[in-house]
Amino acid sequence: MFAFLSSARKALTRCVFVGATLSLAACQPISIGGGTNVGGGTGPTIDPSEPVRVALLIPKSSAGAGTVATSLENAARLAMADLTNVKIDLRVYDTAGSTDKAASLAQKAVADGAQIILGPLFADAANAAGVAVSEQNINILSFSNNTSIAGGNVFVLGPTFENTAERLMSFAARQGKTKVLVAHPNNVEGQFGRNAVQQAASRNGLAVASVNGFEFSQPGIVAAIPEIKSAMDSTGADTLVLTSNSAGALPLLAQMLPEAGVNPSKIQYVGLGRWDVPAQTTELPGLQNGWFAMPDQAMIQNFQARYTQAYGSAPHQLAGLSYDGIAAIGALVEAGNKKALSAGALTQGAGFQGVAGAFRLRPNGTNERSLAVAMVRDKQVVIIDPAPTKFAGAGF
Repeated sequence: MFAFLSSARKALTRCVFVGATLSLAACQPISIGGGTNVGGGTGPTIDPSEPVRVALLIPKSSAGAGTVATSLENAARLAMADLTNVKIDLRVYDTAGSTDKAASLAQKAVADGAQIILGPLFADAANAAGVAVSEQNINILSFSNNTSIAGGNVFVLGPTFENTAERLMSFAARQGKTKVLVAHPNNVEGQFGRNAVQQAASRNGLAVASVNGFEFSQPGIVAAIPEIKSAMDSTGADTLVLTSNSAGALPLLAQMLPEAGVNPSKIQYVGLGRWDVPAQTTELPGLQNGWFAMPDQAMIQNFQARYTQAYGSAPHQLAGLSYDGIAAIGALVEAGNKKALSAGALTQGAGFQGVAGAFRLRPNGTNERSLAVAMVRDKQVVIIDPAPTKFAGAGF
């Protein structure tokens, strides 16, 4: 535990994240503007009996993203092999991690006959690709989770703060919670998390009693501890939402807040990040009896085992997004609809079955994914509200 907290302190001093930097760079929210139109492209008319031409835009030659690009391509091909009555003509385009190249390759893919685009990986590249083909009647299923680029013809497949916050705040409301305090670092990721919690709380009838931002550094967190404690006392908040993950401010917050008197046996701690990664996170005092959301691990493990058997190594953590994209396309085309790749079809309410369970695309370009609510109990992760296996209604 000491080594874990020491690493966290060093990371905060440098103001960078420890570990998983590729996934954070690839899919954590960054403010770049993006599509604001709702509804997506109408999509091309296809012949469901013919192979569907899918363009896969990935940074194969990028020095920092070559591994994830390989996993994304492999996962797409694994999904293609699982389709029985649908043929996919997959054409791979190497963006090299370049925004400009992503835009030009999106145009080339459409000129080559692409009927839908899967990727790119990075948010700015996905935004540029969407703009480049916005007049071509082609939809884009990006691997990003940056909701600021969602809309128009761009959909994001990556798990979003909005989806996680909605799951947790709706669960909190059902458990009788009424007042929420949000603690977040004053960086882009923290601001996205803060906004997601505020909006989800409002939708579910919870009052946001206080919002406490702090400098993303060790001194900044230390200074924030008494301020958060004071706000909890003065507002009577019964729920404390921490937007940070275990590679950021979470370890220090979860250690120091209980020491300052924010008792996790009396205050419900809730986290937007995964508290089971790395495993020693579950030992932190402030996370005992706390809630966080996670996808169905049995389904993910099944995918990882199948991928490893097929390719000889474990997939990158983002690989499932590519599988999901192909699975959704295949399910729609198999139904025999000539408008299977239109926004209306892509956003149909029943959604799709993916690597981590049910998911669906929303008309505003974001997504909703089935998540379980987990609790840290005696330093172990316990599922207290299983992930739904299907969707009902129109979603949030």
